[in-house]
Amino acid sequence: MALDHATRSRPGARLAASVVATSAGACAAASRFGTAAARLGLAFSRAGTDAARAVCTPRGAAGLAVEALWCTAHLAVYPSGLPRERADDDPALGLEGLAPLQRGLVIGDVEAAGTPILLVHGMVDNRSVFTVLRRGLRRRGFGRVLTMNYSPVANDVRATARVLAEEIEALVSETGYERLHVVGHSLGGLVARYYVQRLGGDERIDTLVTLGTPHGGTLPAYLLPAGLGRQLRPGSDLLTELAEPAPGCRTRFISYWSDLDQMVVPQRNGRLLHPDLMVHNVLVRGVGHMSLPIDARIGREISGVLSQLDPGGQGVVTGISRGRQGRQAGGRRVERGDGGGRASKPS
Repeated sequence: MALDHATRSRPGARLAASVVATSAGACAAASRFGTAAARLGLAFSRAGTDAARAVCTPRGAAGLAVEALWCTAHLAVYPSGLPRERADDDPALGLEGLAPLQRGLVIGDVEAAGTPILLVHGMVDNRSVFTVLRRGLRRRGFGRVLTMNYSPVANDVRATARVLAEEIEALVSETGYERLHVVGHSLGGLVARYYVQRLGGDERIDTLVTLGTPHGGTLPAYLLPAGLGRQLRPGSDLLTELAEPAPGCRTRFISYWSDLDQMVVPQRNGRLLHPDLMVHNVLVRGVGHMSLPIDARIGREISGVLSQLDPGGQGVVTGISRGRQGRQAGGRRVERGDGGGRASKPS
């Protein structure tokens, strides 16, 4: 009888042990989730404090007003950016009909004036976000300022970077210029950076300017669907890949980040920090995420940077003060990336 009782009780003991182990695993998982949630909540809280500090200034309040107005205007012009850019949207380079400012660049440095500039938009957007910046660059004498559209519901940075690579090769074939400049807003900057670092794009891109790009990831990405959301989270596999060594990269980077950026959280993650890259990080104050491409000061500085080429056709980084990391320059806080680089006063 004792043997039969032990035999009957053994399955029950195994079941009890299994339940205990499952419960322990669930508790451990819940504990890890709770810890991660607490850390995420703390990060959001700190970022919110920084953002509130930026908003509670005259410049921040004005920046919010501009952001609201531009978002409304952008919604109105958004449909105009849906069609692919026509070939005749790119005017021929010449002096006829040019204003004195435009003629100055063409006459002074026809190579810089003719080097193509490709503008790459961000997530759920299109080329219409560059309406103001594109007009400003052309007014300053740049003859080939082009835009590209990729899917507004793109869900993979790597795949979109391959689309960018195809677009750039087509542009090289059409214009005859082997190197060009790229300006990327938000996700567009990260796509272009991946192309440069991981797909050999430093052979094609001379200068990459990023505006409000989450180089260090962004906390709102936790609210996005899987795929792109995972890639944009701090510490993601994509960002870890981009942090890998990039010796000999020929592209120069300029990263504009704002203390009022509501999409890159914490805002300091808009900086590009990499020991192998030639980087200048520039903090702009009181400019919202969507307003970065229309900011007049940023537009002037980009023009100054892209109008300077050395005798070998390489970009000379201007528009940023020389000096130690963190030095104030023309209303901007300028920070060097770990890769260093040259700089001069703002234009």
